[in-house]
Amino acid sequence: MRLTTPRPSCARNRRRAAPLARLAPAFAGLLMAPCLHAQESLPPALSDLAPPEAPEPGRPLSFTPDLPADTPADIAQGARQGQSVTSLGEALRYAYWTSPAVLAQRSGARSSDWGVAQARSAYGPHLDYSLTYGWTRDNYEIAPANFLKRHGWTSTATAILTQPLFTFGRTLASERAARAQAAYQRAVLRSTEQQALFDALDAYVSLRRTRTGVGIAADNLAALTRELTDNRARLKAHEVTATDIQQVETRVELGRVQLLTAQRDAGTAEATFLRMVGTRPGELTTPPALQLPVSSLEEAYVFAEEHNPVVLAAQERERASRAATEGAKADWRPRIDLQGSAALMPYSNGFSNYSDSLRQTELRGVLTISGPLFDSGERHARIRAAQAANDADWRLVDASLRENRAALATAWNDWQAQSEAIDRLQSAVDSAQKAYDGAVLQERAGLFTTLDVLQLARELLQTRSAYNDGIAGAYLAKAQVLAALGVMDSAWLLPDAPRHDAEQEAARIADNGDVPLLTSALHTLDGVAEGRGGPRPARDPAHATTMPAARIGVDVQP
Repeated sequence: MRLTTPRPSCARNRRRAAPLARLAPAFAGLLMAPCLHAQESLPPALSDLAPPEAPEPGRPLSFTPDLPADTPADIAQGARQGQSVTSLGEALRYAYWTSPAVLAQRSGARSSDWGVAQARSAYGPHLDYSLTYGWTRDNYEIAPANFLKRHGWTSTATAILTQPLFTFGRTLASERAARAQAAYQRAVLRSTEQQALFDALDAYVSLRRTRTGVGIAADNLAALTRELTDNRARLKAHEVTATDIQQVETRVELGRVQLLTAQRDAGTAEATFLRMVGTRPGELTTPPALQLPVSSLEEAYVFAEEHNPVVLAAQERERASRAATEGAKADWRPRIDLQGSAALMPYSNGFSNYSDSLRQTELRGVLTISGPLFDSGERHARIRAAQAANDADWRLVDASLRENRAALATAWNDWQAQSEAIDRLQSAVDSAQKAYDGAVLQERAGLFTTLDVLQLARELLQTRSAYNDGIAGAYLAKAQVLAALGVMDSAWLLPDAPRHDAEQEAARIADNGDVPLLTSALHTLDGVAEGRGGPRPARDPAHATTMPAARIGVDVQP
């Protein structure tokens, strides 16, 4: 017996495949595959269907943009409409107000600010309640083998008020730790904002550089194409050989590849611009000159210690662990609390515990003094661990100072060197252009060979590209100096533009857990006057040693 597979119904498959053809053409094709063996063309039900419509180029997906309420109206509207920017100031503003990383860190800093309010709420009273409703069944043996059974439903209501009076520094240490943690997060926020602004500036300058690079590559290709046309005409006049033509053709093809590469780089830079800035680039204008708050590298070292957010974040982290150490030490001390309670319960007469028919109220006030006596060394170990953690954070402050000084010196020397090189590169471009133009004329006079002209064309291309890279490099190196100083921020770059005030927001949030008069009084009673203490001095032996700026200049004169 031979087993055969029944032929599927093509008409039925057509009906099943038609509604799927738009959403899943591949699946519909598989469904109709058995029928294709019997027909040379697609059935009318599928052949008449139009392909799925492709989305329009540049059309955004359907979504509702959401920016914080304090975003400037023009930035919010421009971001929603995808408005293109043309100046560096606009690009920086868009990055400052729309960067997801910045917005996320602002929310993180706000969360830490509420931690201060939580810590300060520990000074005030805490009121809790408890409501119960339950059934009880008891058997009392009032005589041998004689049991008295009682059961019933009862309810109770209790309110407990607890007021700390004196915690011997526990609450104050907790508040200081919360304040230091909030300050640490604000320093991280400043670092995130500065990184976002630097990335936007980098994207802006890099896009201008790559677009200029496209023009340089196009000019080079146009010059080589003219050279090829001239040499072909000279070949007919027997002034050059076929080898000369082949040399030029090689350079022309290489010039086309260079132009394609430059266009690719420009496209990549535009995508990076959109990622860093948050909107599309237009015709970008020349960025304004950057100003520095210092005039020498020695001044920059001192300035950065007080303004660089990475250094400040390390100092705040040390303050937080210092406060944790103080809190661990405070656990050795006693504490004084006042507790009051009010209760409504069944009357305790031995029988009404099984009925709500009789009730009683109870008011109590208790002053409690509590403290540790013996814990097998747990608190001592906790203090030692906190001290070691604080020592580690203190050392990390020294590490941040070292790293910042190295980054500052590197950026400073790079900026000086590239700024000094720009004038030389400009002179080199002028000389290379004149040499190339002269070589073209002398080639026509028979004084220069085709290879000489091609070599000078390559030098002109390389020199113009180096000059273009040098301008962008010097600008970015100076921006790196600003970042290492800690002033790559909105206050310095955009002094007249509105900005997010994290310090003011923190001050507004901090007292949300306060009870008028009571919180400030208990805060004073619990320890010394409010204040986190200044930053600890550096312990790194290398802190007293700084490297001077590199000697930039050319001594040899032609």
